[in-house]
Amino acid sequence: MNRLIARRLALTLLLLPCGALAQEGDEALSGAEVVFLGEVHDNPAHHERQSALVGEMKPTALVFEMLTTDQAARIHPEHLKDAAAMAEALEWDDSGWPDFAMYYPIFTAAPEAAIFGAALPREEARQVQGGDLAAIFGETAGFYGLDEPLPLEIMAEREALQKSAHCDALPADMLPVMVGIQRLRDARLAETALEALAVHGGPVVVITGNGHARKDWGAPAMVHMAAPEVRVAALGQGEGGTPPDGGFDAVEDSPAVEREDPCKAFTGDGSPAN
Repeated sequence: MNRLIARRLALTLLLLPCGALAQEGDEALSGAEVVFLGEVHDNPAHHERQSALVGEMKPTALVFEMLTTDQAARIHPEHLKDAAAMAEALEWDDSGWPDFAMYYPIFTAAPEAAIFGAALPREEARQVQGGDLAAIFGETAGFYGLDEPLPLEIMAEREALQKSAHCDALPADMLPVMVGIQRLRDARLAETALEALAVHGGPVVVITGNGHARKDWGAPAMVHMAAPEVRVAALGQGEGGTPPDGGFDAVEDSPAVEREDPCKAFTGDGSPAN
């Protein structure tokens, strides 16, 4: 059995229970060593739920998609008593992420947890166009499947998702680049979570978007690929009755947030680009 077939079989086995789980997140996530808590980034209710779960789980470490390694190193115990000081230390206002007030309670919910940053460095993202994912990621790339291309049908599905997510405005030759960046981000999250687990033990909680928390091909799948013995669970959070795509151990729902049409950023009037 070649490595690609073995990996796909392992992912199939990993996903079997996901569609049938009806438990609340608390029960479905119990006992996992690495827990991914998904979100829609600008939904305050999603962050409130993450904060509540973190308070219950008392993780040894928190891994944030939103932080670089350098930013995580700037956080000191005194910041847990001063949201403004932490935001300033992280230069959050220049980061492009939503209001820090939504994220701050997650930090304070587990004051003893080590903080890890898993953001993909911008210089690595810029190398994807015309670059080799394995070479960009480094010597551990093979553990996360970055040394092999995706199966054609999965690549086509992921390109279609990127096309839709960017309002049909991306040139065709940019779609595989965006998929490559997504794979690198998933791998960075997975590797950082495993590093946190090796150093501190479990449970480790990962705060990330639903797209990275999905178990079919996101960061949980890459954790399983690299370390199949590690128990992994993932929560997806939907909005207004619409669940997130991908396999999860539990899916919860919150009211949708009112927001401007994101397509305006691409077309100016909110209509898809054709």
